[in-house]
Amino acid sequence: MDTSVPRKRPASPRLIPNPFIKKKNLQWTLDAPSSSSQDFRPLDGTPPGNVLAGENPDPSSSAPEPRPTAAAVESGAAVVDDHLAHFSEHLAQFVTRPAGEDCVPRLSIDDYAALYTANAGSKQGAHFVIHQHDHPVAGTHYDLRLQINETSSVSWAIMYGLPGDPNSIRLNRNATETRIHSLWNHLVETASSDTGSLMIWDTGTYSVLPRRSKYAPALDPDSGSSDDESTSPSSPTTQQTLLHAAFHTRKIKIRLHGTKLPDPYVVYIRLTKTEDAAGRFKATQVKKPARRRRSRRRTGKSADAKTAETSSNETDVEANNDADIVPATNLQLLQQNATVSALEKELRELEDDEVRRTNAYKGAMNTIGSIHQRKWYMSLERELSGFVPKKAENHRTIWQPKTLAAADMGERSESDSQIRLSYPFYVRGRDFERSVITGRLGTDILRDEGVDGFAPRMGWKPVVN
Repeated sequence: MDTSVPRKRPASPRLIPNPFIKKKNLQWTLDAPSSSSQDFRPLDGTPPGNVLAGENPDPSSSAPEPRPTAAAVESGAAVVDDHLAHFSEHLAQFVTRPAGEDCVPRLSIDDYAALYTANAGSKQGAHFVIHQHDHPVAGTHYDLRLQINETSSVSWAIMYGLPGDPNSIRLNRNATETRIHSLWNHLVETASSDTGSLMIWDTGTYSVLPRRSKYAPALDPDSGSSDDESTSPSSPTTQQTLLHAAFHTRKIKIRLHGTKLPDPYVVYIRLTKTEDAAGRFKATQVKKPARRRRSRRRTGKSADAKTAETSSNETDVEANNDADIVPATNLQLLQQNATVSALEKELRELEDDEVRRTNAYKGAMNTIGSIHQRKWYMSLERELSGFVPKKAENHRTIWQPKTLAAADMGERSESDSQIRLSYPFYVRGRDFERSVITGRLGTDILRDEGVDGFAPRMGWKPVVN
């Protein structure tokens, strides 16, 4: 029997060393850090595992999104949840002087916001705005927008602005129907290279006055309607329903309670049967795609002659009548296409089938039956604006303020008479008219919005006679 001690198993052969690792590096060891160690804990208490991750944060997740420009919101390229907050904050940084410190009629940002809040989203709302739009193709014109429902407004483009002289030899204005806009567009004051500057000329509320026979006694705009003129109890008497009814009779007498306009100020907007039929027929026509005619050989001399002929004709038309042709000529469209990559918003929307079918921009509702490009006529309602006719020595009729109206103006505060326009007043265009909110000119808005190299359409002249 073998009583010797059993032999141990022979040692395993040594692993072949890696020739690419230095011998001194084979002595390295890794020790797990202690859980109580605070050597590498940041001052804000963030766990150590997040220190390395925080050194190179993802810029897309941590950086705030850039604020959309007012022009992008107006054009629909950007969407905001609260239009009132967006434009109130945007315009507040451009107010030139506090309201009341200059002779220009002004509405403070707080009153501007309160006015919109009281009308937006309400069936009782009767908000209006007058925009001065200095368009690069259509030229300078003034857009009157009236609220028609909780979210939308009907719009007319008036080339020479609202009438303000009761004794003018050019009493009428052409008022061309445009697209139905969203109500929040009433807040917009901005500019872009494609659409020019858009300035709030005046804003407030409106009242629709009843139609009366020419043989009936004059109606005081400050008094209410009579019993026989009131609507039936079954129909709600809101300004929106009154505007809807007057719109379909093609005769609208409307009083504008603005910040800049005189008080009272009443205009008469009417549509003839001929213009109504022409507008409806034009709206039913299918728009054909535009064809570009490329001239292979065209001398510069003939091109210049044609341009001069067109410019001369346009000047003659503007000098002889009060035409309000908002759409641009083919020559102007070709010139505009040569400088921009795409047509501006208004002309692009003309190609959109849905917009043309409904005559309403995205988000707006055409509940009033507006038809694009119908030509209405606007004039100052002189009697309802506080004037009476009087025969002069040359047998010409002169319209003078009523005695009661003059007395009423005398009772008003001196500050109120200073901040409003007084009769007669004249709309003098982009070089003179200022915003009722910020006090800026159109050129100031272009500068503040960072628009460089804007080329306005020339040839616009105010009506001052």
